[in-house]
Amino acid sequence: MKRILQGLAFAISVVCPSQPVDAKVIKFEILRTESPAFEGRTFAPVGTYDRIIARATIAVPPDDPHNSVIADIDHAPRNAHGLVDAVSDVEILRPTIATGANRRLFYEVVNRGNKAGLALFNDAAVTNDLTKAADAGNGFLMSRGYTIVWSGWQGDTAAGGGRLTFSPPIVPQVTGLSREEFVFDHSENPAVAKLSYPAADLDPAQVKLTVRARESDPRSEPSDLSMKFEDPNRIAISRPAGFDAGAIYELIYLAKDPKVMGLGFATTRDIISFLRYDKADEEGTPNLLAGHIDRAIAFGVSQSGRYLHDFLYLGFNADEAGRMVFDALMPHVAGGKKTFTNYRFSQPGRSPYQHADTVYPGSEFPFTYPVITDTLTGRTDGLLARCLAAGNCPKIIKTDSEIEFYQQRASLVATDTQGNALAMPDNVRLFLISNLQHFALATDRSALTRTCMFPTNPLHAGPPARALLVALDQWITDGTLPPPSRYPSRDDGSLVPPIPEAVGFPRIPGVVYTGRMTQPTVINFDVVPPVKGAAYPVFVPKTDADGRDIAGVHLPTLEAPVATHTGWNFRKAGFAEGELCDNNGSMFPFAATREERLSNGDPRLSLAERFPKEGDRAAAVLTAAKQLVQDRLLLEQDVKLFMASVK
Repeated sequence: MKRILQGLAFAISVVCPSQPVDAKVIKFEILRTESPAFEGRTFAPVGTYDRIIARATIAVPPDDPHNSVIADIDHAPRNAHGLVDAVSDVEILRPTIATGANRRLFYEVVNRGNKAGLALFNDAAVTNDLTKAADAGNGFLMSRGYTIVWSGWQGDTAAGGGRLTFSPPIVPQVTGLSREEFVFDHSENPAVAKLSYPAADLDPAQVKLTVRARESDPRSEPSDLSMKFEDPNRIAISRPAGFDAGAIYELIYLAKDPKVMGLGFATTRDIISFLRYDKADEEGTPNLLAGHIDRAIAFGVSQSGRYLHDFLYLGFNADEAGRMVFDALMPHVAGGKKTFTNYRFSQPGRSPYQHADTVYPGSEFPFTYPVITDTLTGRTDGLLARCLAAGNCPKIIKTDSEIEFYQQRASLVATDTQGNALAMPDNVRLFLISNLQHFALATDRSALTRTCMFPTNPLHAGPPARALLVALDQWITDGTLPPPSRYPSRDDGSLVPPIPEAVGFPRIPGVVYTGRMTQPTVINFDVVPPVKGAAYPVFVPKTDADGRDIAGVHLPTLEAPVATHTGWNFRKAGFAEGELCDNNGSMFPFAATREERLSNGDPRLSLAERFPKEGDRAAAVLTAAKQLVQDRLLLEQDVKLFMASVK
């Protein structure tokens, strides 16, 4: 889809190719190789790994049907062959000895240029410079022999910090309206903010600046609100009285130099296709993975999971020769959203939330995989529509945490636009990892943050994610079906309206369940700012008396809980109090004794009532862990992790 904002003016010269030319990686340059990587650490039974730092240049014919969906591709500068070029950073981890590899390419879509996959699958810290032995965490992906690949795709990612960058072309001589939202969450005045695109006009009188305390409030222009340009890329906002640190500032200005951001999808497609299928680049440099890859899996977390939704939806899972790029996709905590990438003046880092960025693209229909009709707009579409037509749909295992139902439209993955339950196609499995916040490291502990009302939720999704990756690999390798979906449904009553009576969340002292969540609507993006229309019905997971989601995959420790864990948290006083606190969850410990809980007015059983004898909780955790192993939702090797946590 291409949506061109009003007020654009451009004059573009296009050079047409004299003959058809196929897209390809025209140059794959290896900048350096670290062998062995991770300080020589060995991963049994595979051995050591090598780390390859590279740079890829791609060139695509803009008129090819595989590329014409890219916004502004027809206006992008072309090279002497009539192709559109782009350059991406690439990083590869592969077994030093090729026979140790499992012949699977595991591609992680980077999140704002950063690597997060090892934090999930390997229980590692989040780091981009993978040099130390500890950077491989528990070594899960390496011990299974995966060849791991990352590449840049987001054209506005700043270089540095080991981030993988992507350099798309700029459309020349184009100006147009761009809209920014800022929630500063601090009280500095003036507040300095970076613009997504340089301003074409530095006259403050030509911009529209508003403020509102909450997303649902009308935009206002107090007399003491003003701004100035520090330079074409930065502004300073003088903040008005009466608004706290969580206020939303919206700026509409005339921007210039849009980037062909959607070319990032073609770049991922062509890099992976090259590594899977080609012997060499156009200059004759051999493909270092040639003949060593049988299958490819793409994983993305949060923004990069939403990128996978777009990648699939826009038809990029087939290269220009019609070959499948990824056999399987694993979008994690992506909810029912896509990204604001394939647009003029796009901002891929935006994600519509309850308190911020609510009316940015990436939030609109279709929300789910099967092709359905949107009763509010009359459109018929689905994330699988193009791959179904082309016959190249991948296997998909999608995982969400609880917060995706509150912040990221996850219920619309499992319902139609009237709120009725949807059946997933045979190639899709859905899993709620119950009661988790958006993301937590394996080493996280519950703690208060500067902006949130309650202590955070430290539960980590790594163990079930590992088991589901193994199941996904078996699915594409030998056809072994994965476990059935475990996702809330309207059919069985586990997906309910966001009202206290329906959800059943316990009345914990000091906690008032409000059902606050993002309300998705039809949005008119043809005006600036965009205007909301009719609302879609949305739902959240039903809980039991402990606040535990009835549906989904329960971590073993949740079957013998010591606290109520939620995916949601609220902003505290001074930061738009009562609004959802971004991606943070909460943790509310149980009372130690019956007497303590009664004195507090807590309806939840105390620890002493739940586990009257020493070893009771450990036994319950072990039973739950063994059942998950039997259900193929936990690996045998991870049982000891949960047993260690209760000793």
